[in-house]
Amino acid sequence: MRAMRGTVKLPKLGDTANQVVVLSWYVEVGQTVAEGDPLLNVQTDKVDLDVPSPLSGTVVEHLVAPDDEVAVGTPVAIVEF
Repeated sequence: MRAMRGTVKLPKLGDTANQVVVLSWYVEVGQTVAEGDPLLNVQTDKVDLDVPSPLSGTVVEHLVAPDDEVAVGTPVAIVEF
């Protein structure tokens, strides 16, 4: 059976946070992540937040880097499951 890939998009993180700054990744390319585990850390204009992974699998690509400004709905990673 062939592995499938899913795109992780930046979820809505609050009523007013439409853009965030990426601070750091918790899971590097090639590492596995479980659904609900922290995937990356971001900063809104008010608070730093962890973004949980919506998928379990292996991270095969980061689509954003630390210091990138990212809008809600932007693809941030590819996970193979």
